[in-house]
Amino acid sequence: MPVGKSNSSEVSRNAVMAVVVTAVFMTNLDLWIVNVGLPSIGAGFSSGGRPPSLAALSWVLNGYAVGLAALLVAAGRLGDRVSHRRVFLGGVVVFTVSSALCALAPNLPVLIAARVLQSVGAAAQLPTSLALLMVVFPPERRIAAARAWSAVGALAAASGPVIGGLLVVHSWRWMFLVNLPMGLVSLLAGLRLLPHPPAREREPWPDLVGAALVTVAVGSLAGALVQAPAWGWSSMATCSLLALAVLAAALFLRRCAVHPSPLFELSLFRVPGFGLANIATFVFGAGFAIMLLSDVLWCQAVWHYSPLRTGLALAPGPAMVPVVTVLSGRAVHRRGAGPVVALGSALFAVAMLLQAGRMQTAPSYLVDLLPTLLIGGAGVGLAVSTLIAAAVTSLPPQRSATGSAVINAGRQVASAVGVALLVTLVGVRVDAAGLDEFRLAWLVAALLGACAGVVAVRLPRPHPPGAAAVPVGAPLAVPGRADPDQPAEA
Repeated sequence: MPVGKSNSSEVSRNAVMAVVVTAVFMTNLDLWIVNVGLPSIGAGFSSGGRPPSLAALSWVLNGYAVGLAALLVAAGRLGDRVSHRRVFLGGVVVFTVSSALCALAPNLPVLIAARVLQSVGAAAQLPTSLALLMVVFPPERRIAAARAWSAVGALAAASGPVIGGLLVVHSWRWMFLVNLPMGLVSLLAGLRLLPHPPAREREPWPDLVGAALVTVAVGSLAGALVQAPAWGWSSMATCSLLALAVLAAALFLRRCAVHPSPLFELSLFRVPGFGLANIATFVFGAGFAIMLLSDVLWCQAVWHYSPLRTGLALAPGPAMVPVVTVLSGRAVHRRGAGPVVALGSALFAVAMLLQAGRMQTAPSYLVDLLPTLLIGGAGVGLAVSTLIAAAVTSLPPQRSATGSAVINAGRQVASAVGVALLVTLVGVRVDAAGLDEFRLAWLVAALLGACAGVVAVRLPRPHPPGAAAVPVGAPLAVPGRADPDQPAEA
């Protein structure tokens, strides 16, 4: 191949990566940037001098997470059928417009509704963005591309409090206005630079009934966990929500088992590595959600830090994520994902144990919080991007959008569950008197991190260099399912 043509292809790949990274950073940032702004949002919507309860405010986070979890896979399947490019760009438009609506929200219910609309745009972008990368990168570079994609998400999630703290100095509404220029740049650049992979019109339409069942299941579970401290665990309302969550989950699994085009292809979980990576991601994600929101609440409600000081105090954790992610790349190729994720999960668990054992109500940042941020940030950098890359690259390119949607949907469910668990454990005592409740939450986060490491140890060993876990370009063959003969997109 002529050198000029090779250089041109490389420039094109980098341009697509830049567009995709911008959109992925924007959507992942909004998953967590609101954490640091929750107290300011509550103060802005105070009634009679009293802000909304933590349970009510938590739906600003969980409304986004639940909607994203319900729609990610449906959006991935829609991209498979009508074009990843179209669905991606449509998601950018919806996300940008809904961000403006969030910034203009006159009350808490409107803000929550706008956040749910935001999740629709994010769901359209996340799975299709990775699928577009799988199209433009050759097989031998797809693992690196997938790790870079997931590392951006991890960095955005971890750096959300820092950026949020800087924006809240002016107003909590700037947390949403910041998405407008990023969304506009992604849209204009995407229209010009993104590839046009062929759509597969024979691909079935996504199962919207299944998406509705997921929404009911996750929303009911989160609602029961959030409201149980106020309603009582044995109350009729709490028990009804829990029963509804179990029923909706059972109906969803049944539908996935018998539907000709299920939202979740249960057979994918029998692909070596994919099922284990999803389980480990879910467990680790719940612990990570507890850690992130609890640190923000602790700094602002107990140590009385301002939002800006809180963001700056939490900055060392995010700073560890990209550095560790890059440095661990060679270890993943040599040792496989399992040992790397297990080490990261162990470091995260150690950080949470230290926090539970050493944190005091009198501020002592250098002794109590900074060490746990550094250790925990290293753990996140080792675990999150490695797990997502391990899951996605275990599937062939023609299932990359669906596969990335499944694992990211699990992350959002985990986020909603983690936030709900924290609200349940901390309850209404978000102040210095709730030290024991915070310590219990950190112990739960440590346990979740340790469990993720135990699961990750069983991830398959790496294949020889240049080999793929599933033959690239071949139909997906999994036990118990004969997939139609569909050509790969790359």
